[in-house]
Amino acid sequence: MAFINGALIAVPTANKQKYLDMAAQMAQFFKSKGALRCVECWGSDVADGKLTSMPMAVQKKDDETVVFAWIEWPDKQTADAAMAEMMSGGAPSSPMPFDGNRMIFGGFEKILDA
Repeated sequence: MAFINGALIAVPTANKQKYLDMAAQMAQFFKSKGALRCVECWGSDVADGKLTSMPMAVQKKDDETVVFAWIEWPDKQTADAAMAEMMSGGAPSSPMPFDGNRMIFGGFEKILDA
């Protein structure tokens, strides 16, 4: 069953190209490990909230943009193997152009694809 790794990130707006370069490099790595698709979305209509919101979730600063990204995998086992290799240093290394401490990520089973 398809599996999705999703992430929500606050990226300094000035680092958009650096982020895109890093994301393209990581997409190549993930696709070589079995990812079906890698999607990066640069926020253009992401409202601040009063109780909760995407900007609040990642503690977005005024000079940052919210990024929503996901990787689609054929199954959880393939995703887990790729993530384990990445975490052990097997992925391309380039500095993250954002504060990784404020990144939110998780894994999800696809239950509807309409």
